[in-house]
Amino acid sequence: MSLNASPAPLAADISAATGIPFEIADEQDAGGGGIHHGRILKGRCGRIFFVKLNRADRLDLFEAEADGLHELAATGCFRVPKPVSSGADRNTAWLILEYLPLSSRGDAAALGQSLASLHRHTQPRFGWRRDNHIGSTLQQNDWNDDWIAFWREHRLGFQLGIARCNGAPASLIHACQAIISHLPDLFADYRPVASLIHGDLWSGNAAYTNGAPCVFDPAVYYGDREADIAMTELFGGFSHAFYTAYRAAWPLDPGYERRRDLYNLYHLLNHYNLFGGGYGRQAEQSAKRLLALP
Repeated sequence: MSLNASPAPLAADISAATGIPFEIADEQDAGGGGIHHGRILKGRCGRIFFVKLNRADRLDLFEAEADGLHELAATGCFRVPKPVSSGADRNTAWLILEYLPLSSRGDAAALGQSLASLHRHTQPRFGWRRDNHIGSTLQQNDWNDDWIAFWREHRLGFQLGIARCNGAPASLIHACQAIISHLPDLFADYRPVASLIHGDLWSGNAAYTNGAPCVFDPAVYYGDREADIAMTELFGGFSHAFYTAYRAAWPLDPGYERRRDLYNLYHLLNHYNLFGGGYGRQAEQSAKRLLALP
């Protein structure tokens, strides 16, 4: 089916996954940004589901997202939408999720405390049990004992390779290559633990349901917790109460401000690779600022 075709296959999948017949009484377009398309399906029985749609060849995005939601839910730190089912037909892939009524208003301090609690879930190595996606870009998560090597190879180096294939300016490539060469200098007095992180924590992926913190659309892996905090600062939208509560639960280490720009360089490169435009200039300027620091 196409993204605008009959919802009958979705209803059949919900029925099979839940064991309860589901008949659609109403459906609403829920947008979905530049990556997926969203729908809200309301059943005659009163049940509601949120559905994400994409091309059939992108089913892997949804399967990895469902795994990430399960990983977050298992910690009990946040409310997350429960995955119901994922599947595809000849034209379209889908991910069916529990519907949660979301609001931008809630307990921001509880959001900060919950994030700190999430980051207390650690592993001895960096990475995750499978690759996933940051937006629609592949995110490699091969396990590695060395955080610097992980970030060099699977984060900055991987995005830089895509940027090079996309015809990125030589000045951007050279600045980022210089950052990669100087990575050890940014970690001279800092050894991060491998914390479970959301991985794509901008304000559009966090909200409140009945006042309680809720996160969704994860790109999870075990990495430096500062990478999550850094992204909350990249596009804004998080309150002072959020940061105060997080730092009270787990203070940030000296030198975070430098590493913040390093971690956000990854997201700026990814946005350049996905959307082009001014993100390339932002990434280059960020890299040059890092290189100018003593």
